Amino acid sequence: MKPFQITAKIISNKNIKNNYFEIVLLAPQIARNALPGQFVNIKTSEGFEPLLRRPLSIHRIGRQSRVASLESKEGKEIIMLYEVLGKGTQILSQRMQGEFLDVIGPLGNGFNCYPLSAIRYPPILIAGGMGTAPLVFLAERLVHSPQSIVHRKPLVLIGARSESHILCEKEFKELGCEVKIATDDGSRGFKGYVSSLLTEILSTVNCQPSTIYACGPKLLLKEISRISLEQNIPAQLSLESHMACGIGACMGCVIKVKSKKAKGKIDDEYKRVCKEGPVFEAREIAWE
Repeated sequence: MKPFQITAKIISNKNIKNNYFEIVLLAPQIARNALPGQFVNIKTSEGFEPLLRRPLSIHRIGRQSRVASLESKEGKEIIMLYEVLGKGTQILSQRMQGEFLDVIGPLGNGFNCYPLSAIRYPPILIAGGMGTAPLVFLAERLVHSPQSIVHRKPLVLIGARSESHILCEKEFKELGCEVKIATDDGSRGFKGYVSSLLTEILSTVNCQPSTIYACGPKLLLKEISRISLEQNIPAQLSLESHMACGIGACMGCVIKVKSKKAKGKIDDEYKRVCKEGPVFEAREIAWE
């Protein structure tokens, strides 16, 4: 389905902690068609500065009821999380309720959400930093699926620099997910990287995840990819990348992927994070 370019009204735009913000936009066309893992491209100002739009993962879809069936198509609002890091996000953080933004979406290919009743073991969702943003939407889809059953709620691993940088723990728990925390400095939960926490969990006899879903920095995803391949666990990774156009035209966000060629030779080719991604199977990425 082709993305929509719309003028979306800002319902709210608030600071939730540190430099992290949550913005809610009235965007029915996008809300009705968005899938977990997709994103929107936002023009943050009304002028030419900054020139490029800012890609933001869709964090949740606003509904009249949080427990409404995801098949009901009643969502009207799209909710995004973002961190103020540069000029574009700084301008975005100053936009006010009632103002309008030029938005394109939904964009990209999202996660493949297997019905939980069709799998033997629950999936593991792994978030590093702002990687929590698209995984809440994914968790909602998995948990609220008509095929979902209670004892197969996902296990969520959240990694952060410190306790003050932990995001979305409450949202995951409200969905009934089991949540484990890893912090680099040990201020909360497991001391170390969330990938090390995953290794520790997988070493237990009764942990056999059906799928790993992950989003976060490149180094984290590279390690998750390695672990998943060693353990023979399917993994879907949502890549973060600097984007220019966001629609696949400029080729500015390509990554190397493995491709089988003639006579058994395997060469590298390229795919666009904004178009073929941002979600890729771990086994297809050629990490550098």
